[in-house]
Amino acid sequence: MPTIMTHTVVPISLWLALGKKTIPVKLLLVGIFFSILPDADVIAFKLGIPYEADLGHRGFSHSIGFALSLSVFSCVLLRWFQVKATVLISFLFLSILSHGVLDAMTSGGLGVGFLIPYSSERFFFDYRPIRVSPIGIKNFLTARGLVVFKSEFLFVWIPLYMLAGFLFLARRLRRKNP
Repeated sequence: MPTIMTHTVVPISLWLALGKKTIPVKLLLVGIFFSILPDADVIAFKLGIPYEADLGHRGFSHSIGFALSLSVFSCVLLRWFQVKATVLISFLFLSILSHGVLDAMTSGGLGVGFLIPYSSERFFFDYRPIRVSPIGIKNFLTARGLVVFKSEFLFVWIPLYMLAGFLFLARRLRRKNP
C-alpha cells in the first residue's frame, strides 16, 4: 500500500483543480478521510480475519461497491456540505475509490478486491510503479522508506499536482476571458 500521506493527494489535487467554490473545505476534509478509510480494514488482522478473506485487508473496504455505497449514503449530509448531490457523490466516490486504485499500483500484497462481494478475485494493474509501504513509523525512517517516498513522489504526487495546477490555471484563464 502507498503511505497514508499519498492516499490524501487525490482529494487534495481534485480540490486544487476544481476550487473551493465547487469543493468546500469541509467536503475536502471528508474526502481526505474517505481516501484513507479503506485501510481501517487492518483491524481484520486483530480479529483473526485472514488477509485474503473478503473482509480482510484490501478486501471489501477497497471495493467499488463500498466506495459507491458510502458516497451515496453521505447524501444525508448534503445540506451541511451545501453542494449538489452529483458533486458530493462524485468527489467522495473518487476520493475513496482512489485508495484501491493506488493500492493496485503497488509492488506487493495480494491485490485489491474491487468487485467484492460479487467476486472475491483480487486485482493488480499491469503497471505497478509504487513501492509497497513498510508498516510502522520507524520503518519509514530506513532506506526502504526513502525508496517508497521516492516512488510515490514520482508516480503520484508530481503527476496529480501538475494536472491540478494545469486545471487550476485553465479555470483562472477561462474566468478572465469568458
